[in-house]
Amino acid sequence: MRCRRRHGQRGRSPKPIHIRWTPRPEVDGGLSVEPVIVELAEVEALRLVDMDGLSQEEAGDLLGVSRGTVWRLVQSGRGKLIQALVENRRILLEG
Repeated sequence: MRCRRRHGQRGRSPKPIHIRWTPRPEVDGGLSVEPVIVELAEVEALRLVDMDGLSQEEAGDLLGVSRGTVWRLVQSGRGKLIQALVENRRILLEG
């Protein structure tokens, strides 16, 4: 369990967050495990939606694909990035 502190004087104190998983440091940095391959289309969709704050429909217009395709790219990219963080794996970009 991790305790948090509130910033400032107003409001209630935040509830503690129960963390059930902690990363295990690897001696070789996870380099012996296969890397996670993230496609450039997934990175671009993540950049437009998560970094630039565009809606999936706006991102789809810029990418020239449907909103559903943007949703699929974002979900796939997020999953791969989380897998790389949790499993301590390298990330390779593939075009």
